[in-house]
Amino acid sequence: MSVNRRTFLQGAGGAVALALAQGALSKIAYAQGASGTLRVAIAKPAGNLDPQSHYAIWAIQDLMFEPLVKYGKGGQIEPCLATDWKIEDGGKTLHLTLRQGVMFQDGTKFDAAACKWNLERWMGLDQFSWMNCSKHFQSLDVVDDYHITLHFKDPVLALMQELSYTRPTRFLSPKSVGADGKFKEPVGTGPWVQVSADDSQSVFEHFDGYWGDKPTYERLEAKVIPDARSRVAALRSGEIDLIGGFWIAPLTPEEGKQLEAAGVNVVVDPGNVTLVMAFNPDRAEALKDPQVRKAVSIGIDRAAISKVLYHGYAKPAGNMFSGALPYAGTQYDPPVRDAAAASALLEKAGWTGSPIRSKNGKPLTLELVVSPDAVPGSRVIAEVIQSEMKEIGIDLVIRSVDHASKHTDMLEQKYDLGFFLTYGAPYDPFGSIVGLCLSTFHNDVEGKLVTDPVNLDPLINAATAATGDQIQPTIQKVYDWLRDNDAIAPLVYVPSIWAHSKRIQGFTSPVTEYDMPYENIVLAE
Repeated sequence: MSVNRRTFLQGAGGAVALALAQGALSKIAYAQGASGTLRVAIAKPAGNLDPQSHYAIWAIQDLMFEPLVKYGKGGQIEPCLATDWKIEDGGKTLHLTLRQGVMFQDGTKFDAAACKWNLERWMGLDQFSWMNCSKHFQSLDVVDDYHITLHFKDPVLALMQELSYTRPTRFLSPKSVGADGKFKEPVGTGPWVQVSADDSQSVFEHFDGYWGDKPTYERLEAKVIPDARSRVAALRSGEIDLIGGFWIAPLTPEEGKQLEAAGVNVVVDPGNVTLVMAFNPDRAEALKDPQVRKAVSIGIDRAAISKVLYHGYAKPAGNMFSGALPYAGTQYDPPVRDAAAASALLEKAGWTGSPIRSKNGKPLTLELVVSPDAVPGSRVIAEVIQSEMKEIGIDLVIRSVDHASKHTDMLEQKYDLGFFLTYGAPYDPFGSIVGLCLSTFHNDVEGKLVTDPVNLDPLINAATAATGDQIQPTIQKVYDWLRDNDAIAPLVYVPSIWAHSKRIQGFTSPVTEYDMPYENIVLAE
């Protein structure tokens, strides 16, 4: 069954009840005496944990640093260090009420002064202008110890969503920087305190002074295990308790099935990231013709990819974003493979002959660039698509590159066809729409999924300027343009896969791929 926004929200009631029950269980267990260690695998060392830098594992920062608001299920914005907020002046003024009784882990009080100090570390600075709330920041007023007001030059799109990000928005103790103002040690208001860190592991203990519900176990160890097979073996042997998460310690669908067969608990969430195929008509002349792009798209068997390569964990995609995200637009069924229709489109476009079609003496050859390092399993998916393209007369050449080269090639448009992953919650839909599709936005990492300064940019700019009830209809025009022009080919909604030992009870997948799923867990000793 596909999971759309409606079914997702219908399920939310049960999820809330479950969460409440788990919360009650957690409190009971804690009241009886917290103990035990949760052992989580991470694929690489945690790195520089400065919340205003961009090097650390997000989920490790999530253990210590908290935001003003949290991104909840279905995109609901929930209180965290801010308990209330009001947006006025057409979206240009934000009034915040701060939570009282919150302390940083070094004993420093969290109040308006600490909030101001943190916000001024990144708001209004050029290096953070990729966030609208920083780009449009004008000034900040401290009203009293627990109220501040932010002023913006222009209305900020998805303002509260941006304030829920893992970085640079999370709060650091003003005493945890050196005399030069630079980050010195990771001290936040969150439930976990880092007690040691090196290239083999990061160790945390829970913060006794935490304002919220405390974990039911005393210690969390994030063990560095770079090799995927070694991580799976460590889980099966009982060395670790938890693996998974796209940015923490990825688990492939095949590994998930192997663990299921071995009796290990595997949890699969529909996720909110989409695998999308990009067309590059600037390099491949044939792809300027929308009939060729459509032929490629309907020549791909998404259901087979989902069933065989993702072992049934993934859902075929008919849209850029799944209905699990807010403002995801009208949800269409995924295209069904139709080789005859694809061949007819190519004939109509003037590409004829066999086994490989040609036009004006030039064969229909396209290069697909993949990076299994960046997108696990992409080489196998490419080989399946290669076989399907051959059946309709397209010679598909696969070029595999490493993670670094993938970014370089995408930035320099050295591909005809390529795989992109959307950013997922809490960044989407606007993060990917702006970052991957707006020609005037400088994206120095992933490159562009599709751009069209004349036709697409005005639609995106209108969507990002819309407020209130106008957001949905204006962003729908972006989705309609992408669909009407066969500008991209969404393939599958990438599932979130986790596996855990029997020591763990109450596990639930995190709301975003950037969070650590430590909440609600009770350890059975």
